[in-house]
Amino acid sequence: MLTDRERLRLRMAHPALVSLHRALTRLTSTLTVMHTGAHPDDERSGLVALMRVSMGMRTVVACSTRGEGGQNSLGREQGGALGILRSREMEEAAKAIDSDIVWLGHGPDDPVHDFGFSKSGTDTLARWGRERIIERLVRAYRQERPDIVIPTFLDVPGQHGHHRAMTEAAEAAIALAADPQAHPEHFAEGLAPWRVAKFYLPAWSGGGETYDDEVPPPPATVTVAATGPDPATGLSFDMLGEFSRAFHASQKMGRWRTTPQTRWPLHLKHGPGPERDIRDNLPATLVDCAETIGGQAAEYLHAAQSAIENAISAFPAPEAVIEALSAAKACLASALDTPVAADMAHRLKRKQLELDAALSVAAGCMATAWVEPAQLAPGGEGVVHVAIETGSAATINVGLATAPFISSGEAAADGPLWHIPVRIAADAPVGNGFLPGFSSLGGNGPVGVVLEATIGGQRVNWHIDLEDGVQILPSHTVAIDPEALIAPLPAAGETHTVGIRSDAPLERLGIESTRHIVVAPSPGGLGITLQPSLPAGRHTLPVRIDGAEAFSLTPISYPHIGRVQFLRPQKLDVLALDLAMPKARIGYVGGSADRVGLWLQRMGADVTVLDEPVLAGDLSAFDTIVIGIFAFGTRPDLSTATRRLHRWVEDGGHLVTLYHRPSDGWSPEETPPRRLVIGSPSLRWRVTDPAAPVTILAPDHVLLSGPNRISSADFDGWNKERGLYFASQWDEGYEPLLSMNDAGEKPLLGSLLSAAIGTGRYTHVGLLLHHQLDRLVPGAFRLLANVVQPARL
Repeated sequence: MLTDRERLRLRMAHPALVSLHRALTRLTSTLTVMHTGAHPDDERSGLVALMRVSMGMRTVVACSTRGEGGQNSLGREQGGALGILRSREMEEAAKAIDSDIVWLGHGPDDPVHDFGFSKSGTDTLARWGRERIIERLVRAYRQERPDIVIPTFLDVPGQHGHHRAMTEAAEAAIALAADPQAHPEHFAEGLAPWRVAKFYLPAWSGGGETYDDEVPPPPATVTVAATGPDPATGLSFDMLGEFSRAFHASQKMGRWRTTPQTRWPLHLKHGPGPERDIRDNLPATLVDCAETIGGQAAEYLHAAQSAIENAISAFPAPEAVIEALSAAKACLASALDTPVAADMAHRLKRKQLELDAALSVAAGCMATAWVEPAQLAPGGEGVVHVAIETGSAATINVGLATAPFISSGEAAADGPLWHIPVRIAADAPVGNGFLPGFSSLGGNGPVGVVLEATIGGQRVNWHIDLEDGVQILPSHTVAIDPEALIAPLPAAGETHTVGIRSDAPLERLGIESTRHIVVAPSPGGLGITLQPSLPAGRHTLPVRIDGAEAFSLTPISYPHIGRVQFLRPQKLDVLALDLAMPKARIGYVGGSADRVGLWLQRMGADVTVLDEPVLAGDLSAFDTIVIGIFAFGTRPDLSTATRRLHRWVEDGGHLVTLYHRPSDGWSPEETPPRRLVIGSPSLRWRVTDPAAPVTILAPDHVLLSGPNRISSADFDGWNKERGLYFASQWDEGYEPLLSMNDAGEKPLLGSLLSAAIGTGRYTHVGLLLHHQLDRLVPGAFRLLANVVQPARL
């Protein structure tokens, strides 16, 4: 028997042993727990890590949206592109704690999507479709068969409306999932009614920097507690959770806690009690299952349980582990050869898959797979390559599991490298690759690798995923620059050039002219002539290839998620509006999360992007400097430049900051030229209704009266919400310019503040201005033009 010191030395020398430990702990429980949330990163990762790694339960995170309406601290991906990024982050986060995922929403074009912040669960369910989201949860329960369901947040006032909606729907779906009369269409898909045995609510508050639960949590009836660190890594389960959360990098997740959380209190709302452990009164082990099943199968299950315990005791000695696991696999197969009720059989079949995975790890069988070319189109062909280390297995057979629209050829070996041809059907659907779920045992995506070997005398099958999953993309894509033109009226025959790039011959590309917009070939691209008759509003011209809809392709690549593509229909937008621009030399400090600098350029402004060397230099050439959202949190050189910026304001410059979170390096006393506190929790300092009435408090103020006179009409057609991270306190030198509030709440004055300082000016914008620009909302352009005017006119 190895000593603790010897085990630690082996773990440090052989990180693969951690994988073996994870594979073995899967075998200790026959329970599934589902954790429901609304966004990627909602999961209580430390709790999930504890339930999976320490308690051995299969964990499934059911997430309603892809997070496409959220924010991005990494780059400029927004909307659907952000949804893809956050979906991949969620999948990598799940890998870190060996969890599964069920996606209930299918992307930004699905009714169940992240439409931005909401304060109401009722309104959220109305937008998603209450029956729709509940039906999808019923399907998830029947598909994944959770014994336990735990929502991530409480359905209480002061909590995010999406969270409230998911908690309400998760509870409502329980009775329907067990009802044989509900959603019979599921049964044709091989699903059957399923009864969730226990439904818990969090017995902790969801308040903090963002939320503000207005009522206390329910009393704890049981507590999930860590009795020590993870034996394989020595880390607390809370820290394992934080390593998982770090993959949510676009949301700045993953924190080091000097005192890790070790207890998670829960309130049992539905289910059998009393209990001292969430596994009480449930078939938690193979022995528990044996008591229910009885007969000859029970003897086999007792033997399988004993063999699994022997494998765990033998860790990390691979030969002894393989011998014990092989015995467990044989016993389990014998048990399944006897009559076993469906509500128990699924547990045993899951254990078969987990035993195969554990045997492959114990034998040292490892594989890496990828596809070439990386992009596959309908009618196209490629090759999947698989690099294999056989370990103690003499031979490994290699095959593919593919979607119906993908066929594979015969695998050919070249030493340790295998090659398998694949062909994409001509009618294969193109898309953004939003997977319906993620399995910790592999088999994700339209193409996966299936491996087979004899290990310990047992025939073993297991799956591995490709390094970058297959995504079916169009044969040809188009990029135009710019994709939107801002046209101050009257147009008066104004001409623009739009650059166009494609891997299709240029003669196959086209944008059709209209009565008001004439398109013609031009050196360097397409000439766009705006007719004097061009009316105000947004004009959209689709780009086509051979007369069919064309798509643009945006690569998304980060070290923590790999490579993925965002696909969208390509079009040219022309926004014609009444817009006057001030004469100003503008410097723009981007935090990479907005495109305000780009929009200013398209509006005709004289804009210089202030990278680190320029920001550290002489700023006297600039009339106005705009600091983008989050920039104080993503640009360390801004902290160094702060005092210089303050002097520049005193000397006549106009400094404009777009909204920041309190965590974005924002010091109320030091970051702005005069004290300004960003409200927290943010739920109390934002207006989520994009149509909320706006009162203009100072219509003759220099920022509202010219060069464009701002009126309530400029706030028509806003998208997502009015603004967030409003100021809650400020120096008396500031003047609030706008007042707004959600229905039934008090007016908020901190959305747009400006102060004259020395001979200059400082303005803070809490409005969701950058998002409105991306959505081509006319009033946003007019307001931005006013906000960036020089302090000295």
